[in-house]
Amino acid sequence: MKERNRWLLLIGLALLAWLVYALRPILMPFLVGALFAYLGNPLVQRLMRFGWSRLTAVSVTFTALCTAGAAVLVILLPRLWEQLMYLESRIPSVLRWMNRHGIPWLEQKLRVNIDRLDMDLISNWLTSVWQSADAGTANMLTQLAQSGLHLAATLGLIALIPVVTFYLMLDWDHLLARTRELLPRRSESRLVSLAQECDGVLAAFLRGQLMVMFALGLIYGLGLQLIGLKLAMVIGLVAGLASIIPYFGFALGIVIATIVALFQFGLEWQPVLMVWVVFGIGQLIEGWVLQPWLIGDRIGLPPVGVIFAVMAGGQLFGIFGMLLALPVAAIIVVLVRHAHAGYLRSHWYQGGGPPSAA
Repeated sequence: MKERNRWLLLIGLALLAWLVYALRPILMPFLVGALFAYLGNPLVQRLMRFGWSRLTAVSVTFTALCTAGAAVLVILLPRLWEQLMYLESRIPSVLRWMNRHGIPWLEQKLRVNIDRLDMDLISNWLTSVWQSADAGTANMLTQLAQSGLHLAATLGLIALIPVVTFYLMLDWDHLLARTRELLPRRSESRLVSLAQECDGVLAAFLRGQLMVMFALGLIYGLGLQLIGLKLAMVIGLVAGLASIIPYFGFALGIVIATIVALFQFGLEWQPVLMVWVVFGIGQLIEGWVLQPWLIGDRIGLPPVGVIFAVMAGGQLFGIFGMLLALPVAAIIVVLVRHAHAGYLRSHWYQGGGPPSAA
């Protein structure tokens, strides 16, 4: 009977995987909505502790999420686009400066011969990249415009995200309770405990790490904007996203910002010093406020493990693998921790004796 149940479970999982694969074109709004609902549910729970009804708490949280998202798009996107256009216009002059001053200075200091940058080759490559990007965007817009039904379906899926988010937040506790009722009675307490531990790790990453990345990007971007750096928001965005790997965002951001300051202000030490002050303040805020408050020590991955997880995810599944690497690795850490505890209690580890009381 147990063997039959195992086969039925495997068949059910295979059918579920096939169903997910078959429905993948329409799953995007539901997955994104589930992510937003998961991120917003703690705020709903806190509001309910003050005596608010579930509907009122969800309405306030949903309004706050929509307002924050709209504000970010309205405020940041025009600035980012303006700075990206400025970066495109400045690349040729930067390359010429490298050929005339940068490479000779490196040759003198390092006593090596360095080939000059091929300006024509780089210019042609950059031109082709921008033209291909513009052509790809134009082709996509043309195809969407020509296919009214496809355009309507795409807009419908995007518009469905806030609807799914609202109703999932409204029914979140009910869905969890119904899921718990489906668990085997003998294993319910153990599975619930394991799920709660995985939820704590995922919350530390999805809610904590994403907020740390956003806060660092905002701190770096605003700080560099205050000292007059023209690519401040772009550098802040890059440094914030790269901070998913410990110290990598800080190192990448400070190097790029220092180079940009040298090109923009000339060989002056005051702007460079101000850049270093901005990144130093960001590191202090991250180490003393953001990390302890938003994450703590719940992820359980050392820096080397984080780097390996991100690289392995990128190698196996590309950019989506890099995005999912740390949440999956954090859950694997929880499972390995329980497996390790079970191994220490096993007869094999105890040398054939009785299992330990632990």
